[in-house]
This record gives sequence, C-alpha cells and structure tokens, in this order.
Amino acid sequence: MTALKEFQRLEATALWRPEPQAQRREVIVSLGDATITISEFSGRPLAHWSIAAIIRANRGRLPAIYHPDGDPGETLELPEDETTMVDAIERLLRAIERRRPQPGTLRQRVIAGVAGVLALGALVWLPSALLDHAERVVPRVKRAEIGEELLGRITRVAGQPCTAPEGRLPLRHLAQRVLGEARSDALVVLPEGVRDTAHLPGGMILVNAALLEDYEDPDVAAGYILAEALRARHSDPLGDLLRHAGLWSSLKLLTTGRLPDGALQSYAETLLTTPADPVPTEALLDAFAAAELRSSPYAYARDATGESTVALIEADPRAREGSRQVLSDADWLRLQAICDG
Repeated sequence: MTALKEFQRLEATALWRPEPQAQRREVIVSLGDATITISEFSGRPLAHWSIAAIIRANRGRLPAIYHPDGDPGETLELPEDETTMVDAIERLLRAIERRRPQPGTLRQRVIAGVAGVLALGALVWLPSALLDHAERVVPRVKRAEIGEELLGRITRVAGQPCTAPEGRLPLRHLAQRVLGEARSDALVVLPEGVRDTAHLPGGMILVNAALLEDYEDPDVAAGYILAEALRARHSDPLGDLLRHAGLWSSLKLLTTGRLPDGALQSYAETLLTTPADPVPTEALLDAFAAAELRSSPYAYARDATGESTVALIEADPRAREGSRQVLSDADWLRLQAICDG
C-alpha cells in the first residue's frame, strides 16, 4: 500500500546519488506508506527515505530533485516524464507541512514547559526511560533505514559490499539456511574493515569476506553468522546505537525521525574497532543444535588451539552425524568468489 489511497503501488525510474562525489545511477523509486524506497533494478534496496523528512531542492522546476532533510549531498532526481510520482510526493509534502504546528505563544509556552520537565527529569530518570521508550516505539522500517545509513558510513572505510552476480544467490541460500526463510536478504559481505561479523539495526548482518575466502568448510561462516544473530537477539541493535549516541540524539530521533550525522559516524567507527561481546557458551550450543550445525569448526576458527573454546568442541551437538548441509559445493565455491566481481 502507498500513502495515497488511489494507488495500490506506485513506482518510477529516477537518478540517485548517495553522496556528492558519487556518480548518479539509475534506480527504481517505490512510494510506500511512510517511506520512499530506492532500489536497484534487481530489487535490492539501496536506501529508505522517510516521507516526512524529504526536501525538494528545486521547487517548481523539473526534473524534480529531492534530498533527505539535513543531507543535501544525497539526491534523487525524478525526470519530467515521471509526473505521477512527482505529483504524489508533492501532495504528501503539502499535507505534512499543513500538519506541522505553527509558531506562536502557546507553542513557546509548551516548549518552555517541556524544557523545564526535561531539565528536571534528566537529573533523575529521563536518560534511561527515554532510551527504553525509543527502543520500543521506533518502527521496523525506521530501524532498517538507520541500518542502511550506518552501512553507508561503514562502506566508506570497509569498501562497497561484494555483489558479484554468481555469488548473490548462494549468499541468499546461506542466509536462509542459518537465519531462516524470512531473512534471505539479511547478509552483506564486505571486503575488509569489519571484524568477523557485526549486526545493524533492521536485522542486517555484516560478514567479513575472509570468513568465506579463508576456510574450506562453510560451517565456519555459518557458525559466525549464527553467533552474531544470537548476539543481536540478546542486545537490541538500536538500543546499542542509542546508548552510544546519548540522550539528546535519542530525543532528536523521537522528535524528528532522524539521528545526528555525527552520532551515526561515531557508532559506525565503533562497530569497526570494538571487539564483539561474548555470547554465553550454553546459548551458543543450544543455537547450534537447533540449526543442526557443528560448533567445532567455528570453535577452531576462533582459536586454532581449541584451548579457549574447548566447551564448544567437546559438547559439539552434531559431532557424530555432522551438520545438515549448509551449502552445496557449487554454491560454496561461487560464494567464495563474491568479492571477485
């Protein structure tokens, strides 16, 4: 569904530029209930924009150029023949503008009152309560949008995601095997920069290409992905980001729908440099058993001597029968070459 009742589905072609130095690329733009999705022609999403936070850079002129509020470097250009999409976006922006409160005495009094309450609450309970509230109310689509923004900053250091055509389907197969059918697009392979694995808000899991290239057994990569998914379930990825960003960044997210660029950049750098929190061994073993996956290849990959991971080796739930197949040999060979394209 779209935000306009007369359209069940509305799409258009456009030119998208993620940053000022990047070349424009042709994309598909889809109008959703609260967001605009920018995707490759293959269907892979590249970005999600909140409709409430879109600015038109050249009002009244064509082609229409839009950018996220506060980030004029990322642009979306809709050509003159995509008038239906332009008109739909403009109608939504006018409706949003009409609903915005106008400045006045009452508003100033309300703001002053809220500021006083915040100042008092900040000394007692507000920081923790606000973070908990933000974790509860931020919707799934906004979490995915924040995850995409973080990925954009991470790739400036770690390199663009590996997307060799022959490796894309095996990557989906690996995600389905370890994470389930509903998360077939959750894995992103990066050539370097990120530690073995990391997770982002919205369910995305980053995988260092070395986990695919340096091991003959796909059980190793599957084990790291399984452990990272378990780590993400034990600690809300958005909560981790908000605790790092602090009180005022959380408040800005709740009031404007966006996090400060500095907070996103700082957290992206932290993800690349901070060691992962350990996952309890018993929880890991239960997860390996449920996934019908050997734990010993993962254990030896973490510690070649096996000394620090002996519990995962001795209590391997699939030591006798072996793992249920992770990938076929052909899929594994194609996936190992995903960064060669």
